[in-house]
Amino acid sequence: MTTVRRFLLPLACMVTFLFANPALALDYAPPLSFSNAELSGRDFRGWEIRAAEFSNANLTEADFTGADARGAIFSASVARKTNFHGVDFTTGMLDTTDFSDADLSDAVLVDTIMLRSTFDGADITGADFSGALLDGVQVRELCETASGTNSKTGVSTRDSLGCR
Repeated sequence: MTTVRRFLLPLACMVTFLFANPALALDYAPPLSFSNAELSGRDFRGWEIRAAEFSNANLTEADFTGADARGAIFSASVARKTNFHGVDFTTGMLDTTDFSDADLSDAVLVDTIMLRSTFDGADITGADFSGALLDGVQVRELCETASGTNSKTGVSTRDSLGCR
């Protein structure tokens, strides 16, 4: 009986301590959510927006220059004339997004999902698309204007897209 008490008392203290101090159990903030938001012209320059959600958002002419958007979700958003210069989108979801006339120069798009997104008139100079999931038509169109080398990864845009 005393052996059981010796085991249960420290266990009970540990459980009580963890539940009494929830900050120890959850040492992170929940991701930001801007789903379905009207964010035209907003300034997100340099923000840390890892794993943030911008699904179905209107981001027209917003500025995300230098933001850390690793793992962020931009699915089905409108990002026309939006400045994404130097943004790190690694492992993000950017599918069915309208990037028409957007600045994606020097962006890191490694291992992103970009299926069915549009890039009409977008500046992709120095963008790194290594491992990105793109439709064949998207790749052919992007290769027409692909140039430059990404300043962070050292990978050329043409190589990252597999351009011939």
